[in-house]
Amino acid sequence: MNPTQVRLTIPDNVDPTILMGPTDSLLRRIEGSFDAMITVRGNVISLMGPADVVNQVTTVFSRMISLVEAGQVPTEGDVDLIIGQVGHGASELTDFSNDILLTYRGRALQPKTAGQKRYIDSIRSNTITFGIGPAGTGKTYLAMAMAVAALKRREVARIVLVRPVVEAGESLGYLPGTLQEKLDPYIRPLYDALFDMTDMERGNALIEQGIIEIAPLAFMRGRTMNNAFVILDEAQNTTPDQMKMFLTRLGFSSKFVVTGDVTQRDLLGRNGLDVAREVLEGMGDIAFVDLDRNDIVRHSLVARIVDAYEAHEAREVR
Repeated sequence: MNPTQVRLTIPDNVDPTILMGPTDSLLRRIEGSFDAMITVRGNVISLMGPADVVNQVTTVFSRMISLVEAGQVPTEGDVDLIIGQVGHGASELTDFSNDILLTYRGRALQPKTAGQKRYIDSIRSNTITFGIGPAGTGKTYLAMAMAVAALKRREVARIVLVRPVVEAGESLGYLPGTLQEKLDPYIRPLYDALFDMTDMERGNALIEQGIIEIAPLAFMRGRTMNNAFVILDEAQNTTPDQMKMFLTRLGFSSKFVVTGDVTQRDLLGRNGLDVAREVLEGMGDIAFVDLDRNDIVRHSLVARIVDAYEAHEAREVR
């Protein structure tokens, strides 16, 4: 079978040195991932190899060109993500250029996968959104970005970040320190996401002013959340009663996002996330968005770890 040849022209508004990376590092990464000959001369990329492989490489370069045209500088992580998506059949390009917000460092936050785009579109369109998927899919991070953006636009007056406190083998009461110090290990991932979007000094000032509140789920009982963006993280560790309690805290002009990974539960028996889906799926203004391994945006090894565990669990079921 004769090899397929394709010539891609880099647009005039795209700097080839940005597209190929420092010392052609991004180009080398693509070359190492596909069995195709890639030659770059000026603003022309020539591809030669099996038809299906050439089509995949064409998709990778097209997506990278779109990133540069949107003002981004692709990284090796971006390239690995695109290659992974293409390798799993994501041959069609999706426009991810709608920024959520700019961090205090000036970095634009935006969805990187089709699943993530569905997720943020759902948050924009619905009062309550459930984001369900494995580690690394951006469930909490993107929800936090949407919350900070809503606060900056004055769409809400405060952000409330909630997590269930689940003791996995150790009693919380035996940990040293005050109540806040005992809770800190459970709440830390929410702090990490917050301080990545707003500098630590500003973030701590908002927390001290009560504009951003970080609290365990048990503290939500009896409250009503008006004019707030509320995120419940690690919802797979809630009981059905806790989930019902949380969802009924919804007040006027508020938005709720519930995130969870049903494969990483610390509770025995049925959890609040599963029951909520059974009860609420299909109800208007409530959406369930499933993210999968194609939406993982951490180190490429994370996706392979997820695949390995899923394969192992499938064998155990047999």
